[in-house]
Amino acid sequence: MSSNLQMKILAKETAIYGVSSIVGKFLNWMLVPLYTYVLQQQSDYGIVTNLYAWTALLLVILTYGMETGFFRFANKEGENPQVVYTTSLVALFTTSFLFAVACVVWRVPIATLLGYPSHSEFIAMLGIVVAMDAFASIPFAYLRYKKRPLQFAALKLLFVFLNILLNLFFLVLCPKIQDCSLIASWYNPDYGVGYVFVANIMATAIQTLCLLPAILEGFREKYKLPTLEPQPIFSGRLLRQMLRYSLPLLVLGVCGIMNQTLDRILFPFFYAGADAQTQLGIYGACFKVAMVMMMFTQAFRYAYEPFVFAKHKDRTSVEAYADAMKYYIIFSYMILLGMIFYLDLLKFIIAPSYWEGLKIVPIVLWTYIFQGVYFNLSFWYKLTDKTQWGAYFSLIGVVITFGLQAIFVPRIGYVASAASSTVCYLVIMLLSYFSGRKHLTIPYDLRRIGIYTALVIIILAVYYALARLLPMNEWAKMGIGTILFAIYCIIFYKLDFNVFRNRRNDGSSRKD
Repeated sequence: MSSNLQMKILAKETAIYGVSSIVGKFLNWMLVPLYTYVLQQQSDYGIVTNLYAWTALLLVILTYGMETGFFRFANKEGENPQVVYTTSLVALFTTSFLFAVACVVWRVPIATLLGYPSHSEFIAMLGIVVAMDAFASIPFAYLRYKKRPLQFAALKLLFVFLNILLNLFFLVLCPKIQDCSLIASWYNPDYGVGYVFVANIMATAIQTLCLLPAILEGFREKYKLPTLEPQPIFSGRLLRQMLRYSLPLLVLGVCGIMNQTLDRILFPFFYAGADAQTQLGIYGACFKVAMVMMMFTQAFRYAYEPFVFAKHKDRTSVEAYADAMKYYIIFSYMILLGMIFYLDLLKFIIAPSYWEGLKIVPIVLWTYIFQGVYFNLSFWYKLTDKTQWGAYFSLIGVVITFGLQAIFVPRIGYVASAASSTVCYLVIMLLSYFSGRKHLTIPYDLRRIGIYTALVIIILAVYYALARLLPMNEWAKMGIGTILFAIYCIIFYKLDFNVFRNRRNDGSSRKD
């Protein structure tokens, strides 16, 4: 198979995985207005925000790097891929099952510790959900290993659609038809936020059942392999080797996810007021508004990276990384400006009772930009096999986030939570850049990046100054924002658009 053909196959699979991921995130994001408009109290959304932050952390712990370990050993010479698969399945099933049982048995003390003593069933349901998701990571990895991106994407989107439909059913439809005898026999209109978790566990269970053919396939195919020796379903020797490989990744994964979720996990413990869940609900909803940046930047990476690598087949890869970084920053700034200038329209995504927290949206937008830059910078330690640096940076980020939250959340509330994440990623971004210069030289266009950064700072300064000094309504502010946004786009067109377009065309027009 030619390298060009391999590149095309890779680009196609990347597009399928990428589009499904983006569509899934977008559809899940659309649940935010549903929750903020339908749930009775802001504190209800605070519960959702807090518990789902915990589930993200627990999911990383429960998979303990085995997904990456599966790929490593399934492609390792001398290892039977099917035995690797079944061993991974048995290991993940065992630990996930024990975790689910623990959450059910000790749901009351766990719920009390987290501040939900009257709703211990939430802990049981989410414990089962996390257990099923952790176990499902291996069958999903198997589908990727077998080059079945469409099946992978279909099952991922199935969960999203089921979750949305079930949420609509429980939170919107049932309250309207609760007088129906069939609905009234089991529906409790006061249960509210509890149905969010009921919908999740039902959708996850159906997705897990749909994975059953892929799970059973691993066991069936093992016996079809031509071998003189019987192959075990589970290999203790193999599991020990996989754990030695995977557990260091667990440290990196836990630190990484803590940098993303620690603000929502720690807030109830550090906030001094009695309305912690209400404040967390406001913070969580407004945080979700800013996730538009994350979705668009992820879409940019999926769309542009194939062009970058295609264009640079005959050049050094480091130049491709430099170009990708520059254009990532340019387009991220464009999204940042657009969201800030049109926040008066975007705010209708959430209920008016949450609008007081919109002041954190610009802060969170910068967080996502720094996070994306840090991700692009991570190439240096991945390419040089110095992944321990990633763990160092993540640990530093955790310390920064924890320290800033402990100091400032009791004083200024959720604004400190947002700012701590921004400072965290700014610091580790800079640390990664300066450390990487010593190990891998990538010719980043710092001059051009500096020009755009200064331009954005000037534009925002002008916008906020005019909004403060002049009496303007929302439409006038958006008008000023539109003019300033147009200025940024014009400067981009003059400086880099033609180059960007030509490079895309150059990459897409190459023949095999």
